[in-house]
Amino acid sequence: MHNCLTIRRQIIYILIVLFSMLIITLWWPVNGSQCNWKAFLASTTQKFSVQASQIVVQPWFGEHHVYGIFMVPDEYQQTPFFVLTVPGGDSYCSKPFGYSQNYNDVFAEPGTHLIRYYLRTRIALRLMLQGLYFQLNDKQNWTLTYPQAKPIK
Repeated sequence: MHNCLTIRRQIIYILIVLFSMLIITLWWPVNGSQCNWKAFLASTTQKFSVQASQIVVQPWFGEHHVYGIFMVPDEYQQTPFFVLTVPGGDSYCSKPFGYSQNYNDVFAEPGTHLIRYYLRTRIALRLMLQGLYFQLNDKQNWTLTYPQAKPIK
C-alpha cells in the first residue's frame, strides 16, 4: 500500500513538472526580431505590404511546418528588413533571405520572387491554444510589410 502511494505521488509530480514546462515553453516571450517593428509600423514612413500566396500550418509535424509563402516584387530583394504580421497582433521583424522562384508549387510571376517565412512552432501552438487556428490558417491574415523601396536608377 505504501509503495502504491509513493508511485502515485511520483507520477503526479512528473505530470506537474511536464505541464509546467509546457506552459513555460508556450508562453515564454520570444523576441527574435531584428528591428524595432513597433516603431516601424507606427511610423509615417511609406510602406509596401503583401499578403501570403500560400500558408502551411501544421505544427504537430514539428519544426519548419508553419510558414507563409509571399510573392514580392524584385525591387524589395535589397531591403534591410521586413515585418511579418500574423493573427493575435504578433509581428516579427527579419532580414530577407532565401529567395526562390518556386516553393510548394507556387511559382513567382515575372518581376517577382518568393520568400518563405517560418513562424516558430511554439508561437503557432500558443496562437492555436488561444483559439486562433482558423485565423492563423487564413492566408489573408499573414502580411509582410517592407519599407518603401527606393527607385532603381
